[in-house]
Amino acid sequence: MRLVILGPQGAGKGTQAEYLADKYGIPHIATGDMFRWAIRQGDELGRAVKDYVEAGRLVPDELTIRVVSERLDADDAASGWILDGFPRNLAQAEGLERLMRSKGRELDRALVIDVPEDVSLRRTLGRRVCENCGATYHEDRPPRNDWVCDRCGGRVVARSDDSEATVRERLRTYHEQTEPLKDYYRERGRLLEVDGTASPEEVFERIVAGL
Repeated sequence: MRLVILGPQGAGKGTQAEYLADKYGIPHIATGDMFRWAIRQGDELGRAVKDYVEAGRLVPDELTIRVVSERLDADDAASGWILDGFPRNLAQAEGLERLMRSKGRELDRALVIDVPEDVSLRRTLGRRVCENCGATYHEDRPPRNDWVCDRCGGRVVARSDDSEATVRERLRTYHEQTEPLKDYYRERGRLLEVDGTASPEEVFERIVAGL
């Protein structure tokens, strides 16, 4: 199973990707994790990525696609994968298509989880994360003990990049750059679009039924 997962902020992409990774026994490859993986390799490609990441700049499409190529050749991705956060624009989608052809493979589905903008804002602005292990919570689903992480005991706080202005800017970028990929994948018969406003369990059931 080879999937890309798309959707606006707060749609639940990370949660559903983890569910799917567990069900199908394939890695959930988020863009940030992929860049960290490349940097750990310590080779020329990793060093180039590191320069961009440490400078706080976006990694260029061409370099990102090279990282994707190497990551998808890793042993744990032999039977499939879920890409989360890539592709984020048409150039990256076309690059992934060329990459798949060069490897003699095909993308199975582009999964889009859709939620209205007010849901994106409510979910994202209420999000909380453990400073220590990265476990995620929400104002509606707090840890058991006064914002202390259930998993490791670390402090659970709001993410510094989850201000309303920042979230609205990320949503604008999503609508301009990533949302058009729905038409790209629809034309290729690979689009699976799911309403993300239900509970995570219900959304997961719909995704599995669609796949």
